[in-house]
Amino acid sequence: MKVLAINGSARRDGNTAVLLETALASLRKEGIETELVQLAGQWVRPCRACWACGGRGNCVHGGDPFRELFETMKAADGLLLGSPSYAANLSANMQALLERAAVVADMNPGLFSRKVGASVSAARRAGALAAADGMNRFFLNHDMFVAGSTYWAVGYGRLPGEVKDDEEALATAARLGENMAYYLRLQEAAR
Repeated sequence: MKVLAINGSARRDGNTAVLLETALASLRKEGIETELVQLAGQWVRPCRACWACGGRGNCVHGGDPFRELFETMKAADGLLLGSPSYAANLSANMQALLERAAVVADMNPGLFSRKVGASVSAARRAGALAAADGMNRFFLNHDMFVAGSTYWAVGYGRLPGEVKDDEEALATAARLGENMAYYLRLQEAAR
């Protein structure tokens, strides 16, 4: 079993990455393979709404990291998404990724069926819940199971690393990883 984590932050190894790594540590502790992709320095182009992806299983347009990343998303058993909230919403890169992935998945039903999804978000003061909600709606709209935690998996900090002072956020992210592992084990047993 494998969980792919995608960091939609413009900052590599910032607060969003800390939350993702905390959840991933719990998954690795449960013997689940993990991979973290950081979108910092890369730009996912928005969907062109050309519908050429229908029946192909992936976008036909290249020139950015989307196609390769989408193949990795399809191959994973679980998706852990992370986005900072710069303006009370998802980061632009995460929004572009999810919109494009949603169109490909809509045009090719079943690509994400019964995978496990979870999200984390980091913010200075506000907007983290809106960002988490956007990522969770992607999961719910694509036939996935959504793992939760003991509270919202959001953390607070402005400068890189400040989220490490948010002990509740770290505990919540760790439990989120444990709950993803639990769902994945249930799925494995059902096969």
